[in-house]
This record gives sequence, C-alpha cells and structure tokens, in this order.
Amino acid sequence: MQQIKRNELMRAIVITIKGDYSSVEEIQQLLRTLNIDTVEVLYQKRERPDSRYYVGEGKIGKLLELIDFSGAHMVVVDDELTPVQAKNLEKKLSVVIKDRTQVILDIFAQHATTEEGKLQVEFAKLKYELPRLIGQGKWLSRLGGGTGTRGPGEQKIEEKRRKIRERIVAIKRQLSELAKDRTQQRKMRLNSELPMVSVVGYTNAGKSSLIKIISGSDILIANQLFSTLSPVVRRVKLPSGRVALFKDTVGFIKNVPHTIIEAFKSTLEEILFSDLILLVVDLSDENFQEKLDTSLSVVYELGADEIPRLLVFNKVDLIPYSQRIKILQSYPGAILISAVKADGIRELLSCIDKELEKSEKEALLTFKLQDMSWVLKEREKIVVKEQIFRDNQVIVRIKARSSVLERLRQHSTQEG
Repeated sequence: MQQIKRNELMRAIVITIKGDYSSVEEIQQLLRTLNIDTVEVLYQKRERPDSRYYVGEGKIGKLLELIDFSGAHMVVVDDELTPVQAKNLEKKLSVVIKDRTQVILDIFAQHATTEEGKLQVEFAKLKYELPRLIGQGKWLSRLGGGTGTRGPGEQKIEEKRRKIRERIVAIKRQLSELAKDRTQQRKMRLNSELPMVSVVGYTNAGKSSLIKIISGSDILIANQLFSTLSPVVRRVKLPSGRVALFKDTVGFIKNVPHTIIEAFKSTLEEILFSDLILLVVDLSDENFQEKLDTSLSVVYELGADEIPRLLVFNKVDLIPYSQRIKILQSYPGAILISAVKADGIRELLSCIDKELEKSEKEALLTFKLQDMSWVLKEREKIVVKEQIFRDNQVIVRIKARSSVLERLRQHSTQEG
C-alpha cells in the first residue's frame, strides 16, 4: 500500500462504466470537498460491472500504469462496489479503494456536528461495513485447521461482526430517544402556530445562504457539498408582519446510497410537517435540470408532493439576462434570486406571504380600543388586511389560522 507523506495532497483516479459525465463531475466535486485531487478519469463502456474487478480485467494493467504515472494514492469508483470487487481491486492495485458511498459517508462524517448527526453517520457507516466483512475471515486466516474448523482469522471477523451488530442496535436505541426529543420540539413549534417553511434542494444549491440573508442569522456557509447535515430553524419576519419558521435541510444528491437514506430518513421526514416547501435550484449549474428532477423525486419519495411548493432559482447573478427570461417562460411562477447579492429576496418573501395565506381563514372582527392589545398579542401569527377606526372601536380584517381567529373572536364585540 502506498505511503502518504504528511501535508501531501491526496490524489485519486476515478473510474466509471456508466458514461454519466455529470455523475463523474459530481464525484470529483465530492472528492474536492475532502481535499482530494482527481488526477485522471478512466472510462470503460460496459453494460454491467465485472463481478471480480468492476472494470474488465484488461483495464487493471491500464490502472496500474496510471497509478505509477500520476502517483495516485487511491482509486475511486463512481458506483457502489461489492465486497469482492473492493477486495480484489485493493489486492491488484495496492492503493486505497473507495466507492461513491464511502466518499459521501466520509463527507458526512466530516460535517456532522450534532450528537444525532454523528450517530446517523456512524449508523450508515456500520451498515455499509457489515456485509463487507463476509468472506474476509477465510482470506485473513491462512492458519485454519482441518475441514469443518474455523481459523483464527474467521473467528476474529466473526467477533468484529458481532460487535458491529451490537453497536448498530445501541445506535438505533439512541436515535430513537433523540427522535422523541425531536417530536417534542416539533410539538412545541406546532403549538407556537407559526408556519414552517422547509428549504430543500440539491446539495450546494445555496439553501443556507438564503436562510442567512432572510433571517440575518449566523449560519455556516461553505462552497462544499453537504455542508449542512443537521436541520437549522430560524425565525423570519415576512413583509406582512407575521413570523414564519424557516428550516434548512440536508442537501439532496442523485444515486443516494440506501444506507444513507435509512440513516437520515427520520431527519428528512421532518419536511412532511411543513406548511410550505421552498425548492432551491442553482441556476448557474449546467446540469440544473437534472438536479431539479432529482430533488423533485426525493420530495415525491418522502410523500411531500402535496405540500404547497415554490420553485426558487438561485445564483441568477451568474447567468445572462436572456437565460433568465427563458427560465421564467419555462417555469411560470418560479422566483429568481441571488442569495449572495440579496437580489429578488423581497419578491420571494412576498410570494411566501401570499402562499401561506392560501391555507388560512379570513374574518372581519370589531374590537374596543382597549381590547386591541389582544390583536397585538397575536401579531406574529396574523396578517392584518385592513383596519377601520370608528368611534371607540376598530374594525379589523384579519387572515390567520382558524385557532388564532377563534381566540380573537372571544375578545371581539362582533363579527362583520
């Protein structure tokens, strides 16, 4: 195995058989997030992976040449390898072998900051590792006894498998307890009667930048994939005067490994409790349509397709005006913004206001002047459409949730 010098930039060769160039670009971007430089991409056109080496055995010689020429420390496969493929490649090439799932898991491990996030990443890693221990015992143990006996290598692997299973059970238990805390937090948010707006989209679309600019709060902004793993919630005052809660979410990506979906499913399912979804798309990305389709498919898979949704195209400052016009023609109702330059933010907030109003009721209530304090008390939860001062009374046209209107009715003199 090749030794890596201290402070030396890791170099990788990427291999693929899919011919999906956007996926290859993405795996290179994922590697950059880990400070790994892609020095070469090896394509091989195949209908299905080779069962032993993923690529055909004839490409092994080519890979050895490329490793020798480039000084690469690892080979990264833009796909998920079987345990046999990974073991055979490592044995033949004598460098670190990683697949797409491992790269994503490494990034998640790097960016996990909360207790729940760290446990979710560990759970996904262990679920990935467990089946890859199968068969390694025989490979490790060359000292095995006679027929029907298990050598020390197999015994060691069996013990490791047992410890991993026990740890998976323990993590599940811990995540279950944390899920109870999240359920309690959700109940508190629902009891606050403030609408929840979930900001979703492909990783690195600018979701965190958007929440930072509209809330004025300090949120980690990084030009990296999956810089946000744990949901962040911020209060935002909308143009109408009402307050909404905005939730940042983990970014989507295509070909998401099953182990990651399983680990983060409970976090993603929080989107189901939204009053509105903002689907953010990086319009400067030449593959934005594909990433939009991937994001929409995740929303549908979560069962969130019936929640009201606004399509938000970000980073419009990086594209020509003519392309902006075409986008608006192709996606009527979409909003164009630049989170970095704060362009289009006022229009976006107004659209959010209007969208939230659609699910609310309207009432015309009359209050004595001294009872207007009840209206002020609910100010964050209502939209005041009209106020008429008459003698010692105020007639107010209000839009709000039914529960809020019911409380206000109890303090009004009459309903118009």
